[in-house]
Parts: sequence; C-alpha cells; structure tokens
Amino acid sequence: MTAATFPAPASAAGGGSRPRGARRVLPGFHLTLGYTLLYLSLIVLIPLSALILKTFTMSWDAFWVAITGPRVLASYRLTFGASLIAALVNVVFGLLVAWVLVRYSFPGKKIVDALVDLPFALPTAVAGISLTALLAGNGWLGQYLEPMGIKLAFTPAGVVIALIFIGLPFVVRTVQPVLEDAEKELEEAATCLGATRWQTFTRVIFPSIAPALLTGFAMAFARAIGEYGSVIFIAGNMPMVSEITPLIITAKLEQYDYAGATAVAVVMLVISFLLLLVINALQAWQRRRSGAA
Repeated sequence: MTAATFPAPASAAGGGSRPRGARRVLPGFHLTLGYTLLYLSLIVLIPLSALILKTFTMSWDAFWVAITGPRVLASYRLTFGASLIAALVNVVFGLLVAWVLVRYSFPGKKIVDALVDLPFALPTAVAGISLTALLAGNGWLGQYLEPMGIKLAFTPAGVVIALIFIGLPFVVRTVQPVLEDAEKELEEAATCLGATRWQTFTRVIFPSIAPALLTGFAMAFARAIGEYGSVIFIAGNMPMVSEITPLIITAKLEQYDYAGATAVAVVMLVISFLLLLVINALQAWQRRRSGAA
C-alpha cells in the first residue's frame, strides 16, 4: 500500500498566506464589538437610561421626598437586610451542598443535584405560595411552630426564607465547577505534611474557591434584591414591617405615581450597582493575591 498524501499547509505552500487554523470563527473585532454594544444598548442601556431620565422630570425636593418616606426607608432596610442575610446563609450552605455533590457518591445523588436547580425552573409565585402553605399558622410546619412562639410566615423571617430558597442555586452552581477542578494532590500533600483538616481547608481549599464564593454571593444578593414573586405571598406586605421595596414601586405604579416609582427604582439601581462594583473589586483583589502567592 502506498502512503496517503495530504495537501501541504497553506503557510508552506503559499508562503505568507494565513494558515487555515488561524481563521477566525466569528467576524472581526470591530464588527462583533458593534453588535455587542448594539445589543447591550437595546436590552440594558436604553431601558435604564429611560428610567433615569424619567426621574429628571422631578425637582430635587420631590425626588428626596419620594425616596426618603418612612415606608420607603423601612422597605430599604428590609430588602437589603434580608437579602444580605439570605446571601450569607447561602454562601455557607451552598458551599456545603456543592462539597457533598462533588466529593461524595451516594444513592440518589443525581436527584439531589437536579433539586438544586428547582428554584431556577419553578415560577417564583409558585415558590411563594408553597412556602406560605408550609409556614403559615395552619400550614404543615407552621401549625406546630406557632404554638411554640415561632412565627415565620407574614414576618421578615419569612422574607429571608424565601430569598434563601431562590438564591441557593447561584452559590452551588458557581462553586461546584471550581471544586471539581481543584487539585486534590495539594490537599494530600498538606495532610502528609501534618496539616489538620481545618488547616487544609483554610489554607489550601478556601483560597482557591474564594473568588467563586464571592461571585455566588454577589449573584445571590443581586437576585434577592430584585425578587418579588416569591416574597409578596409569604411577607404579608404589612407597611413598616414586611413590605419590600419592589412592592413599594409596584404600589406607586398602581397609583399612577410614575415619577415616584422611578425615583425609588433609581435608588435601588444605584445601590445594587455600587455593591456589585465593590464585590467585583474584591474578586479581582483575591485573584491577584492568589496569583502572587
């Protein structure tokens, strides 16, 4: 048999021509950048610009009154406080769930893994109704908890529970691939050198997953701030007690107070954007420190 012959590479045959492997799969940088900016403008920038421009129709005094009313301030405290607590809880238990799914094999593991994504697929209103039916005074758990003085439904505690429910997958799915790619040899080496389990976790494992944990925290926190459907059913929506900021915005819209609604929405937008900037800066700092180490 004779050896099969293959055409010579373009660089060898044609001298200065571009090799076939060097061809770009997508169009050039300028064209793709133009499409990217156009898409982001249509989907993100133009709607947000309209939101901000609407607030310019108000005077400064009217804007200040709209965003600093007693009910609005109470809703800020509940929304951001509950979102922060829920995100922190999800960081701890999300890491635990991701660890179990990555490091252990057990019967029903695929079912548990699929259950993590259930809050993604489940409509938020359905989640709120389910939690309310579970935790209300006549619910499956509430009927036993309330006689002991533990009231969860229609309180700020119920808001936190709903936000934990919808935010858990963000932490698990962010940390899980990082744990899967972690080098177990480093853990084995630390153990051989006499490190305890806690030292191995804090000095070997945690530095490698810290950026992913921060990302998961940011995503869960941002998701919780804007959550509406799952919260309004279990919160009770009592003014000054369990009324979230998205509900304040909705109420103003129903009263045709569009300027007031956009004013409160702009405050939420600015605070959320600043928090995301801080978290991204912390992530960049963590990556630089890990690279230097």
